Amino acid sequence: MLPPGPRLPSAAQTAWFMLDPAGAFDRLHRRYGPIFTVRYFGFPPEVYVTTAELAEEVFRTDQGGGLAGAARRDFLEPLVGAHSVLTLDGDAWSRHRKALTPPLRARQVAGYHDEITDIAAEKIATWPLGVPIALRDLMQDITLEVIIRLVFGIRDAERLGRLRALLPRLIKFGGSMSVAMLPARLRERAAAAPFLPYARFLKLRAGVDAILYEEIARRRQDETDGTDVLSRLLASGLTDEEIRDELVTLLIAGHETTATSLAWAFERLLRLPHVLERLPDDEPYLDAVVKEVMRVRPAVYEAPRLLDAPLRLGGHEIPAGVYAGPFIPLVHHDPVAFPSPGEFRPERFLDGQQNRAWMPFGGGRRFCVGAQLALLEMRVIIREVLHRLDLTAPDPAPEPRRLTNVTFTPARLTRVIARARSLDRTS
Repeated sequence: MLPPGPRLPSAAQTAWFMLDPAGAFDRLHRRYGPIFTVRYFGFPPEVYVTTAELAEEVFRTDQGGGLAGAARRDFLEPLVGAHSVLTLDGDAWSRHRKALTPPLRARQVAGYHDEITDIAAEKIATWPLGVPIALRDLMQDITLEVIIRLVFGIRDAERLGRLRALLPRLIKFGGSMSVAMLPARLRERAAAAPFLPYARFLKLRAGVDAILYEEIARRRQDETDGTDVLSRLLASGLTDEEIRDELVTLLIAGHETTATSLAWAFERLLRLPHVLERLPDDEPYLDAVVKEVMRVRPAVYEAPRLLDAPLRLGGHEIPAGVYAGPFIPLVHHDPVAFPSPGEFRPERFLDGQQNRAWMPFGGGRRFCVGAQLALLEMRVIIREVLHRLDLTAPDPAPEPRRLTNVTFTPARLTRVIARARSLDRTS
């Protein structure tokens, strides 16, 4: 029998989640406790857990009984494709993970430090000063450039211009609930209606794919070794279609979510002067701040598995065919795993120990392969901003969470006013 949950029709539950996901899950948690069931329109029931201990039980199904790829396929395959580490399981997933891991290990990623610094400096220099700006949009501009240069490795000016124009729109449409939550059985009909978001999404996807396949073909003919991720994937034995899907996966996993986490970092720091004053040159503390930001304001809210065998979970027998996964914001506020979870305390990450309850990149075998790149980007970009600018929040009230595409973002996109730092303060 499934754990309890709201009795509203699935369409009403879906609408409630889309309108107020953070508030909805806080209420469900208070009413039903650490495990409950939600029903989304057109999809199997989903069992959510809210403690680190129960989350670990779900992640153990990666060894058998749970399919992370199948859990995401209905939502993400239209965007990332059928050959993505996000949508694959079994031997195919292992082969792709093996191909992606070498260029994204910490040692290899560290070699991107200087180029990320240069990209951040270039972009920050163009920010308007003295007026309110939406920091998340500006962070997306930086993280998109990082992906285009360091992952895609595209240098051709014309192709770069087309990608810069198309990719943000592709992410916006592909991650929107009107596309991600569209049941598979309705996609063919939606594709035939040019006024619907899904049809517009397909047109954008075709435009991006054309550029990526052009670049893949050109690079296969070029015998020059590159340091970007695409160059290394070309030597991995993956097909053109498989490489395309992994490039788009890295775009999705490393662009919007990283930009959102950066926006949350500044939203929090500007309201915590005692933390801000220790940055940016205390490197261990900066790393701890990044991790604490991702604890208190994770951009990604779940890491589901589709059960292909029954699972005993929290005193309930969960049948096969049901989704199960942690609701990450609530797990990150589990007081057993994180004492005083409502406090912003970077010190909890200064001891060098890994807390398995910290899961902004998921957990189990399916821990995000791009985590090291994202963490490096956050450290470098935060440091560059604080070296060059003084930021203030025009409204001191904390920004609530809202659902934007498939991430939790600051409701006002982290509104700040930037002013140039004086030379004596940067010396």
